[in-house]
Amino acid sequence: MTGQIDEVEFTIFDTETTGLEPESGDRMVEIAAIRIRGEKKLATFQSLVNPKRPISEAAFLVNHITPEMLQDAPSREKVLPDFLKFIEGSHLCSYNAGFDLGFLNQELKLLGTSLKEDILVVDILRMARRLLPGLERYALWFVAEKLGIKTQQEHRALSDVGLTLSVFNRLKEILKAKGIVDLMNFSSLFALSSQSLADIHNQKMAKIQEALDLGVKLKIKYLSGSSAQVTEREVIPKEIRKERGHIYLVGHCCLRNEERNFRTDGILHLEIV
Repeated sequence: MTGQIDEVEFTIFDTETTGLEPESGDRMVEIAAIRIRGEKKLATFQSLVNPKRPISEAAFLVNHITPEMLQDAPSREKVLPDFLKFIEGSHLCSYNAGFDLGFLNQELKLLGTSLKEDILVVDILRMARRLLPGLERYALWFVAEKLGIKTQQEHRALSDVGLTLSVFNRLKEILKAKGIVDLMNFSSLFALSSQSLADIHNQKMAKIQEALDLGVKLKIKYLSGSSAQVTEREVIPKEIRKERGHIYLVGHCCLRNEERNFRTDGILHLEIV
């Protein structure tokens, strides 16, 4: 996982659905995506999908997609293979990626296929939470507004992808200002679980454990979860601790002269002193 963020291709995608629970029978009714490299739009994908089941009233009130609009829409058997070709060779991005990915995976499962195991999926909601701490809410439209983006969220797949792309570009500007431009750190901070992330995690754990075994300091570059500031500091490691689904390096921070907990996914670089 090498290179810089603006050198690789991302596909930002969004789905509209019949409801909220794919495992309970809710289905995709629309999927759209924009493929980019840096600031350049490379291609666009959009299609309604006939779910072969009714749309819930709650979903209709959000996306306003009617049964008549879906009556002649293509089936998942036609749309999903085309979508897989569209995203091939790129990294996937979505706002609240767990939701969209859940529906995409379920639709692919019904076709007897799946995404490639090594595909990287970036959650732009996770980016917003880490880079804009302390907001009252993290709905897409609210984050966009806080970033000075005036486009209104329409809750249709392609328009939401466009809004998400604008948010993504603004958040990348914040990252660049912090000196975070490489794909490895970007992925470690904001991607969902994958084998590549597991490899990065294991490398960090091995380095921390080596420092613990030798009884020496670590020099780390760290993105704070509370302030979103990037700092460099020396830490005397004490232990590795797991709490509430996160793994922490616990140690004496020489910068603050106190014991601190550092989320390992926020450690951008570490080396033994």
